Amino acid sequence: MGTLTGTTIGFIGLGLMGRPMARNLHKAGATMMVTSRSPGPAAELAGEGMTALATPREVAAASDITILMVTDTSAVEKVLHGPDGVIAGLSPDKTIIDMSTTKVRETREWAEEVKAAGAYYIDAPVSGGTVGAEEGNLTIMIGAEAETLAAAMPVFEVLGKNITHIGGIGAGQVTKTANQAIVGMTLAAVAEGLTLAARAGVDPAKVRQALLGGFAESRVLDLHGGRMVERAFEPGGRASVHHKDILQALELADQVGLDLLSTQTNLKLWQKMMDRGWQDLDQAGIIRAVEEE
Repeated sequence: MGTLTGTTIGFIGLGLMGRPMARNLHKAGATMMVTSRSPGPAAELAGEGMTALATPREVAAASDITILMVTDTSAVEKVLHGPDGVIAGLSPDKTIIDMSTTKVRETREWAEEVKAAGAYYIDAPVSGGTVGAEEGNLTIMIGAEAETLAAAMPVFEVLGKNITHIGGIGAGQVTKTANQAIVGMTLAAVAEGLTLAARAGVDPAKVRQALLGGFAESRVLDLHGGRMVERAFEPGGRASVHHKDILQALELADQVGLDLLSTQTNLKLWQKMMDRGWQDLDQAGIIRAVEEE
């Protein structure tokens, strides 16, 4: 883990991913300013030596770099704007990093607003779930102008291992959208394969173990397939979030004139989870929707 001594970092959004990410930055020596929608997580981290502030504006004003790790596009919109928003707290040469998964068009609009304030904007969504956040080995997909990266790279090196500058603003979110479409369909494929094995009278745990040595091997089969076999659906990543991400993928596809048939089919399973009230299950809970088919 690198060192961030002498850097003040603001962190907004202290959920399943945000809290361990903030802790890793704190361990690396950063002075941490934190806030969240509900006061409990910020108070918890204040007890660990971070500073809890009341508003995103205060966080941005006090920090060299402010990281956003909130639920969706609407949440980023609220955090950025208004008299208590991040943009109101900006001064020249500060950096905003959105590590949430948000829409591409809006990301590019926000970047223009931040640029007009004399500050820098980077979109850097992540993959790896709570395990990756805790272990500091997230995959980080960066959209940014090259000259803005120098200040941000030490932060990324603490939080992740597979760190790629994809291109200009929005490129990180495009990459994350592609990632979520692929992962969403892979989750469904693993759920269907294991359910098929079970219905055919074969132990799905042994089927999974056998497949881990072949072409079907994947991080999803390993991690989420294990959760499916064990029926361990406490959320590492909530189904509601992946449902949102699949909708975003289809919206982006529509904007670029592309018909994603497999992603449209995949949406039906995530929508079934929402309809059944399973939105707070782990993504691996998609096997319950498959079992009902």
